[in-house]
Amino acid sequence: MLIVGCGSSPKSTGSADSESAANLLEKIKQSGMVTVGTEAAYEPFEYIQDGKIVGYGSDILAYIVEQLGVKVEQKDLPFQGILPGLEAKQFDFVATAVSITPERAEKYGMTVPIADGTVAVLKRKGDDSIKSPEDIAGKIVGTQLGSGQLKALKEYDETLKKDKGKGTKEIKEYVAYPEAYQDLANGRVDAVVNTKANLASILKKQPDTFEMVDTFGNKMWISWVVRKEDKELLDFINEKILEMKSSGKLAELQTKWFGYTMETPESDYLPQ
Repeated sequence: MLIVGCGSSPKSTGSADSESAANLLEKIKQSGMVTVGTEAAYEPFEYIQDGKIVGYGSDILAYIVEQLGVKVEQKDLPFQGILPGLEAKQFDFVATAVSITPERAEKYGMTVPIADGTVAVLKRKGDDSIKSPEDIAGKIVGTQLGSGQLKALKEYDETLKKDKGKGTKEIKEYVAYPEAYQDLANGRVDAVVNTKANLASILKKQPDTFEMVDTFGNKMWISWVVRKEDKELLDFINEKILEMKSSGKLAELQTKWFGYTMETPESDYLPQ
């Protein structure tokens, strides 16, 4: 799916072949267009509503595009194609929720965090067999293929095996989370692991269907992604995210989309 949204009118800055077009940020400004990759199936960060991509991330993107003074072309694709698409230069940067992991931080440029990505467990309402994260031992647990949440779940599964002598019965991997939530509601999986921020949004919409269990694992952060060589673009995005944070705009958007605000670091957020 390809969705095109418009920002402000592009600025006239001369030929894209000029010396000032040596880096991607300048090329974007001179062309008057930025292309971003998004997985629009990750509510409330990015999702489709009335044929448009909306959400927390979309509101942040709108602000950054306005500051760039360009139009935006947003490519919607499955999460599993997001980072490979960035490497293949199908778009300029990733404007979708990506958990920061050591492997990703080594390979890509990760922006300052836009949200807390610590993972938690979602269960069916009234299922008393799961009262804490460790109760997923012996259960079928769903999460997203290729995600940071899958990595966190697999690490926790190994911890359960070591400490409790039993891990999950099965980890079921989904292309996107909506199907996982549907399977949880219908009893095909016993729990779903996602970020606390995402699960809070699902609970807000379906309080009679689901309940959230506590978080587990290490603190995780969610950011956007650029290619390592595009440092000027990374610096610009970071500057605008921090600008939104200092003005209170980011907290305002968090309240709008998640129902609460998050403390996120401004530095020292990359894994060592």
